[in-house]
Amino acid sequence: MRLGIVSDTHGHVPYAADAVGMLDQFDVAAVLHCGDVGSGEIVRLFSKWPSHFVLGNVDHGPTIRAAAAEWGATFHGTFASLSLAGLRIAVLHGDDTRRLAETVRSGEYALVCHGHTHVAGRRLEGKTVVLNPGALYRATPHTLAIVELPTLETQIIAV
Repeated sequence: MRLGIVSDTHGHVPYAADAVGMLDQFDVAAVLHCGDVGSGEIVRLFSKWPSHFVLGNVDHGPTIRAAAAEWGATFHGTFASLSLAGLRIAVLHGDDTRRLAETVRSGEYALVCHGHTHVAGRRLEGKTVVLNPGALYRATPHTLAIVELPTLETQIIAV
């Protein structure tokens, strides 16, 4: 199973549309958005896949929740705990650094996805892969991540 991981779109439709085109090329099965979605239009753009959204520090919860309901996406509030391909995956924005650190240290998740910093990176902490896909707005370059499940092979891709 191939996942597309994005973050920090900040409502910027053209950059998010570019990411959608890239995710199409990689034939992803689902999309995880790590927050700072910015508008309901962003939710619509990713609606061609099963998509999961968490809130970031710039998001208006009722707006993102309503867009997710309208476009068939899953809205998780500030934290998502998922089971995909037999793996536990956490998704959060990362602005709450304590919660991010506790989630990583818990050892409960094979993959922890977060955004907020606008800096892409992947690291291993114990048995947990910690992934920041970077940002689709206010980043040079704009990036997203592709993750193969269950192997957790990761690529960070410039959009």
